Amino acid sequence: PVDKGPGDPVYAGTVSGYGALTIRVTDPPTDSALARIVRLVEQAQAQKAPSQRFVDRFARVYTPAVLAVAAGIAVIPPLVTGAAAIPWIYRALVLLVIACPCALVISTPVAIVSALARAAREGVLIKGGTYLEAAGRLNAVAFDKTGTLTVGRPVVTDVIALNGHSEGQVLAKAAALERNSEHPLAQAVVREARHRGIVPAPAADFQALPGRGARGRVNGETLMIGNRALLGDCAPIPEATEDALLRLEQEGKTVFLLGRCRDAGDELPSELFGAIAVADQLRPESRQAIRALRQAGIAHIVLLTGDNPSTAKAIGRAVGADQVRANLLPAAKVQAIEGLLADYGAVGMVGDGVNDAPALARSTVGIAMGAAGTDAALETADIALMGDDLTKVPVTLRLSRRAQGVIRQNIGLSLAIKAAFVLLAVLGIATLWGAVFADMGTSLIVTLNGMRLARLGQGQSSAVQASNQAGAGHHCRPPER
Repeated sequence: PVDKGPGDPVYAGTVSGYGALTIRVTDPPTDSALARIVRLVEQAQAQKAPSQRFVDRFARVYTPAVLAVAAGIAVIPPLVTGAAAIPWIYRALVLLVIACPCALVISTPVAIVSALARAAREGVLIKGGTYLEAAGRLNAVAFDKTGTLTVGRPVVTDVIALNGHSEGQVLAKAAALERNSEHPLAQAVVREARHRGIVPAPAADFQALPGRGARGRVNGETLMIGNRALLGDCAPIPEATEDALLRLEQEGKTVFLLGRCRDAGDELPSELFGAIAVADQLRPESRQAIRALRQAGIAHIVLLTGDNPSTAKAIGRAVGADQVRANLLPAAKVQAIEGLLADYGAVGMVGDGVNDAPALARSTVGIAMGAAGTDAALETADIALMGDDLTKVPVTLRLSRRAQGVIRQNIGLSLAIKAAFVLLAVLGIATLWGAVFADMGTSLIVTLNGMRLARLGQGQSSAVQASNQAGAGHHCRPPER
């Protein structure tokens, strides 16, 4: 929430928490903040080139080359040397069988789909093998703050009672005023009072004071709640309390003062009742997730937020981020991601809001909070954490690297066996049955090796389904007559 006054810009789609606004339109709909966000997403996605797999490039050259070599073996020796044609045709058939790229082609998709099935069981939805592979190459990760590292729901963290009042009395009087306000921070005070079993009294003559707080009459008293500018003049703050308030603000918390400012005709003097600190709480797993990312080899972790610098720095210190950048609009977040891409090569972005969508699109891999995330973030991101569990980010990175290792094993094994039997076929040592055994045996080996990623046992059905899907798309087919 941002307080607005005369002359301030207001974005299209802004929700007014209270009061009425008279607004003058200054830009056409095509230049609204939402329209600019859409354009940023489109531009960022256009810059992300599709990954071209090694196997696809290799197969485009490999298959025609094998057919040409087999044709040469069947035709050239009989024509040049006058040797019997049948033995050379047999060698060519053996070469074709053993050189069939079944194992090579299936080695990648069976591992990818098995890894995707494993990720799904962990509550992570990955939108394709390209993003699974890219996640393992990340060197830096950027996090949004509100709703990502934090819960996104402000709560009361501290209550300071002054001048003989108890914490319960301070909360009761504050909730009596704030129950009339729609401001999220005010609602945090009301929730805390209800949590403690406090039933706030009704307030009369309630008045919201934009940018400062609110006032009203509770049980005959004129009460005010808000910032220092509202109560500092009429109710002096004790020096010890001032030090406590500064400490709370340095921790990134928003502090309300509650008191009574004497109006004309009031018998009671001005008095400060206490202070209430409100903050958005860290997700319980945030610190653990960032520690696990460092253990996974991530070199740089940065916090990108539109929040104020003091709150951002406090959250950054709490989670152990290497860098904190605050007061960022969507375009500035994209620029920050581009800077990280220039410095670290491959960058992941974790976010949940509409404002994060352009940065999610521009990053190497965009990761959205699946439950708390907005539709725009989920649509733009490459990976969704369906349980909003940040510890699944390092889990996904490790799964990606393990999948890449299995893919390299499968490709290396396929090429090595193929190369050995191709040589034996050319020399006339390999038989047709041996070629069939080697071809099918290699296909089975790489399939079973890839299915290890899905961990047979707990997720046997998912792994089998993954191998079936991979095999259905890439299988050996006899030549048409």
